Amino acid sequence: MDALITAAAQALAAGDPLGAMTRVALREDAPALALRGLAMAQLGDFPRAAQLLRRAARAFGPREATARARCVVAEAEIALASRELGGSTKPLDAARATLDAHGDHANATHARYLGMRRLLLLGRLDETEQALAAAAGLPLPPALLTVHELLVAGVAMRRLRATVADEALARAARAAQRAGIPALTAEVEAATRTLRAPAARVLVDGEERLLALRDVEALLVSDTLVVDACRHAVRQRGHAVTLASRPVLFALTRLLGEAWPQDVSREVLIGRAFRARHADEAYRARLRVEIGRLRRALDGLAEVRATTRGFAMTPRHGRRIAVLTWPVESAHAAVLALLGDGESWSSSALALALGRSQRSVQRALEALATAGAVQSRGDGRARRWMMPLTPGFATTLLLPAPLSFD
Repeated sequence: MDALITAAAQALAAGDPLGAMTRVALREDAPALALRGLAMAQLGDFPRAAQLLRRAARAFGPREATARARCVVAEAEIALASRELGGSTKPLDAARATLDAHGDHANATHARYLGMRRLLLLGRLDETEQALAAAAGLPLPPALLTVHELLVAGVAMRRLRATVADEALARAARAAQRAGIPALTAEVEAATRTLRAPAARVLVDGEERLLALRDVEALLVSDTLVVDACRHAVRQRGHAVTLASRPVLFALTRLLGEAWPQDVSREVLIGRAFRARHADEAYRARLRVEIGRLRRALDGLAEVRATTRGFAMTPRHGRRIAVLTWPVESAHAAVLALLGDGESWSSSALALALGRSQRSVQRALEALATAGAVQSRGDGRARRWMMPLTPGFATTLLLPAPLSFD
């Protein structure tokens, strides 16, 4: 490499994209195109960055396989940053193999961690943990060590292990300081704020309060019977009964949990769970059937008993019932949770991360846009969605499957 290319590469490694651009802005050779693409990525112009990297990959000669592979890895990183999660991972895997074969183990390791970050965004926690375990013991430079610890913290937060996440973020902060890259330091600080932010709201005996992740973890291991409205389940001391596929039963459970230790009238249960205007005899018969199903579903965790005016629920073990829900409830809370990371998402990436159809996500986005909760830019396939302001709530930590902690 000539002196200008070397200087531009050093500027990029130090997190100075403008310094890199000033050295190669007017050049059209392959190394300069690649460095310009990387600089544009650091400046946030992802479409232009991807275009420059593709041009650079084509411009490198047949004997420059390593350089082409580096371009593929850089383009994969841009796709990750712009939340393009639906593409094939085969090009990245092939590039990683090429880099390993040519002795560029640092960039090959970087490619591995890009794959892990994609898995984490998609909520595939088991696969992320397996990949982290496979990478354990590898000698990592400070920048990649920061990414490693951020991944450890990300998995721990989604599995509701606040202490593990806190320790990983402390190690990430030290590694980021050694790396001296402002963007990495900012990412660690953002993850730390997420860990400290309210992750849920709990209602107990008519009183409600916000909980940080550490408090949620403590609640779930206590003897409190928890009606988990984030993941539609009933939990107590590691035991869980999922009602995600039985919305009527969960609606009844939540109503009874919110009223504890009082009962709920039959009229309220019918109106809220069945969305019926009048509690006629047919609905009363249906309520009796659903209550019978609920008793069988919660057998061992809670007792549902009839009262003079309706029904009441009491825990079989423990002294109280708590309802755990989002900090701010919304019909589209899961979509808002993902958009809360401050990045721009495509509807297809949101659908992948949530395990839902793209059309249902698009309807949710349109409803949120009408309410002014989200905004979009671009058109067609280039359309991206984001929140006007980060809400200050860590709701993404309590998303249902596939972002579950089980």
